[in-house]
Amino acid sequence: MGASRAADPAEVLALVRAALAEAAALAESPGPVAAAGPAAAPGLARIATVAGKEGAPAIAGAAAELGVAVAGFGPAELARVAVPTPSPVVLGALGTPSVAEAAALLSAGPGAELALPKRKSAHATVAVARVPPGADDVYPDGHDLRHHGDAEVGEGLVDLAVNVRAGTPPDWLVEVVGATLTGLAAYPDGRAARHAVAVRHGRADAEVLLTAGAAEAFVLLARVLRPRRAVVVHPQFTEPEAALRAAGHLVERVLLDASDGFRLDPGKVPADADLVVVGNPTNPTSVLHPAALLRELARPGRTLVVDEAFMDAVPGERESLADGGGAVPGLVVLRSLTKTWGLAGLRIGYVLGAPELVAALAAAQPLWAVSSPALAAAEACVSPAAVAEAAEAARQVAADRAHLLARLAELPRVEVAGPAPAAPFVLLSTPGAADVRAALRASGYAVRRGDTFPGLGPDWLRVAVRDRRTTDRFADALAEVLTSRPAR
Repeated sequence: MGASRAADPAEVLALVRAALAEAAALAESPGPVAAAGPAAAPGLARIATVAGKEGAPAIAGAAAELGVAVAGFGPAELARVAVPTPSPVVLGALGTPSVAEAAALLSAGPGAELALPKRKSAHATVAVARVPPGADDVYPDGHDLRHHGDAEVGEGLVDLAVNVRAGTPPDWLVEVVGATLTGLAAYPDGRAARHAVAVRHGRADAEVLLTAGAAEAFVLLARVLRPRRAVVVHPQFTEPEAALRAAGHLVERVLLDASDGFRLDPGKVPADADLVVVGNPTNPTSVLHPAALLRELARPGRTLVVDEAFMDAVPGERESLADGGGAVPGLVVLRSLTKTWGLAGLRIGYVLGAPELVAALAAAQPLWAVSSPALAAAEACVSPAAVAEAAEAARQVAADRAHLLARLAELPRVEVAGPAPAAPFVLLSTPGAADVRAALRASGYAVRRGDTFPGLGPDWLRVAVRDRRTTDRFADALAEVLTSRPAR
């Protein structure tokens, strides 16, 4: 979209709605134009324009009315896009032959085509581009945001690709879940589990929302929040960005540096970002960021989402921000119970945040989203006895991780990321990692490829921490693969 200073929100709003209606009429099978938006403009993901115009009253006002974000692209970026209806006047003024068409195509991503060429009103121009099928899953730089470790496992393979603790769920938890099966005719009642989680973290019940795993929490946040500038700190779990993009939000990435051990640098996060997402400890880097650094990211008007899915695997849960609540403005903490307790197939996690945000997330959540078996598991897993058991498991994971690191240090051309891995997995780099992963698979071991994580390249692999016997066999297999391949 392009708009002059004389344009007003009503004019721009009318032009956008007319263009969307015309584009839908022209399409054989209407689909999202740049991703799904609200009922006010079905199928609209975002408005795109030339950088510097994002805050113009006409454009920003129309975007606010439609409930979508505004993206700005520099004139040089726009000038590189071929457009069907160039304008010499616009080219002379801005260096690009059509702001509306070029911005729409850039915003929709690689492979996009115009669903509607440029249309004009008295003071504005608009064009509509359609997001190609499947584009919600793959970022323009090629990272597959929907690839996860479960895709690596297979029959007969030792699973080092998935981060669920081996040997779980424990027998006592199986009994707890099994005892709910005779009561499945009743609708789930989450009040007891919600209260148990609140007590576990020293919070009010109104600050807790039970979810179908942490992944559902990311989807709910993406649906409820309306960030002007959303930032995800990478490398990290890809679902937060995938959920935001699927909801039509533009997402900026802050990439942490491997040469610095993927340490968090609050100064890299734009000061005007009103949504920031960071993992702690971070998947896949296994870096545990200091709580003090995370607090530096908080500020009035910003939602700070900290994914603590693996925090219960850290001895003492040091650096956690889950307990207490209210001390850090805008803080939202996400927790998962699937990793430590082996409940990935049951789907259970929770959100900790301000009551008003939790209420908004609950309103966006489907009715009875968390099953009775999952609620029973949640209540059991936050009991004092279970918390103590998890703490002992975390200490064992730390010892097993130290053994894995010692064995990896013996191998040629293997470098472990970070100064001190803290999660139940480690990230390592080795030349030709794709071939190494294939060779390991042939030897009976599944490891997680790293190149689907933004900020990582083809030489990265993630390996889950397992018991010493499994680690020794894996290390021997990896040594054989590495010594049989010439150094690049």
